[in-house]
Amino acid sequence: MAAQMPFAGLMCVHGLARISTYSPRLIRHRGTLVKLNKSRREIRTFSTGSVKCNEKEKEDSESSPLSTNLTARQALSKRRRPLSPLERISSLLPQDALSPEVMQLREQSQQEPGEDADMQVSVTDCTQEEGGGKEMPVKEDLETHLTCDAAAESVPLATLPGESLLAFGELLVAEYRKRRAEFKKMFQLQAGTRLESSWGIILHDSIAGQPAGQFLKTGRGVPIFIRRASLEDYVLFMKRGPAIAYPKDAATMLMMMDVTEGDCVLESGSGSGAMSLFLSRAVGSKGRVLSVEVREDHHRRAVLNYKRWRTSWSLRRGEEWPDNVQFENTDLSTASSLLAHQGFNAVALDLISPQLVLPTVIPHLHHGGVCAVYLANITQVIDLLEGLRCLALPLLCERIIEVPIREWLVAPARQKDGHYCTRKVPILHKDQEGEEQEMSDETEEELTTGARPAFGSIPYIARPHPEQLSHSAFLVKLRKYV
Repeated sequence: MAAQMPFAGLMCVHGLARISTYSPRLIRHRGTLVKLNKSRREIRTFSTGSVKCNEKEKEDSESSPLSTNLTARQALSKRRRPLSPLERISSLLPQDALSPEVMQLREQSQQEPGEDADMQVSVTDCTQEEGGGKEMPVKEDLETHLTCDAAAESVPLATLPGESLLAFGELLVAEYRKRRAEFKKMFQLQAGTRLESSWGIILHDSIAGQPAGQFLKTGRGVPIFIRRASLEDYVLFMKRGPAIAYPKDAATMLMMMDVTEGDCVLESGSGSGAMSLFLSRAVGSKGRVLSVEVREDHHRRAVLNYKRWRTSWSLRRGEEWPDNVQFENTDLSTASSLLAHQGFNAVALDLISPQLVLPTVIPHLHHGGVCAVYLANITQVIDLLEGLRCLALPLLCERIIEVPIREWLVAPARQKDGHYCTRKVPILHKDQEGEEQEMSDETEEELTTGARPAFGSIPYIARPHPEQLSHSAFLVKLRKYV
């Protein structure tokens, strides 16, 4: 026992000396071990450009056999993959018992990981040559990729010079047409709101920032056409008190009066403000429109519609609509002081009894100018002409017209199953029957496969639209003479 105790003490001292000898070496390579452990948890991203390794760390790795062993072990751990059922069973059986097919599959499975391992390049503590590469975990890389994809989807389409994207506050029109089902609605684009219809909803936030004139799908997958509202759309869908002057009649009246930029026009009967807007656009920023309305509620409605259109226009074009309409709430037949020292290039009247205001208006109309009168029924036309005869005013009745519009439906002829009808070609000779039959078979094959038929091979059906605009008004053109 006495002999064994010194020997045991000697071995303990030898072990302590050995640990003390290798401890500086372990401390020196502690940084390398930390980096190797960290590299196991992270996947580094590399650019397609060339990469270079840090020379100092390369010398440390070459001088350290421990680091070399760990790197090799790490590479082997990356190459390992779970065995397939075929590999598990074939590894238990003797090689002589395996069929040639199993041996071939086994060789292919053994070659695949080798090829993958050759393709994977393990570069530790490397930096990119350009810009200094940065380590990124897999999660951060995935989030960055998704963010880039979302940004790419949110980027609006390229616009032409002078074209702007849809912004909140603009007036838009949503349309959907399929056979006899029609949907058309004017709305103002607002944040946090949604467009509702029988075919689903569309969020206003998804419309903003998009170019105008495109199809957007609802929650039910129905494509709705979204575009900016024109002045014609606005006067037809805006809030109204009395009946409006329809665009077809307003356009004809503008042609009758020959209104151009810079003219001064008098309007009596503002109504809902439809004719006031058309006159405002016709005279431009250099012209002026005086609109008179006897009823206070109609006057208030006309002013609100006019301001709303101007606000939407400024958001759409980036410039203001000309503020060239002066609205007055008064009776024109007794408002001679309002017209004092004023001259007008044209006059537009939309009144029940226009002959009552003619003695006040005509003296302020330029010689040769036109007074266009909007009347709802033929009885009013007769009363106007009778008033002109009794008043002996210097006016000539040049025209009394009605402006009808007849809409048509023109579309390719389709069968009940949705396929296009084929145009029947008359056969002149019996020899051509076989050729015509082959051509018709080819056409039917194209139609069933979804290909576009050739030009002129489909008949069209044209018929008047079942919903026609009924009578709106009679237009009377009066011209002042000397």
